[in-house]
Amino acid sequence: MPLISVEAVHPTQEQKEKLIAELTKKASEILGVDEKFFYVLVKENDLDNWGVGGKTLKQFMADNKK
Repeated sequence: MPLISVEAVHPTQEQKEKLIAELTKKASEILGVDEKFFYVLVKENDLDNWGVGGKTLKQFMADNKK
């Protein structure tokens, strides 16, 4: 059974539902596997758990708000 894994910074319930539905639909079309066989895992992360350019994502975003 295919597994799709997505990591994101705290998506809303609506965003998660849309991601799961749309990713499943598109992957099913591409792979030719019925949608009912797909697993989708949405991993939620804090901004401090991501690093970009040697900084946490929280720091990076603060530095680039200009």
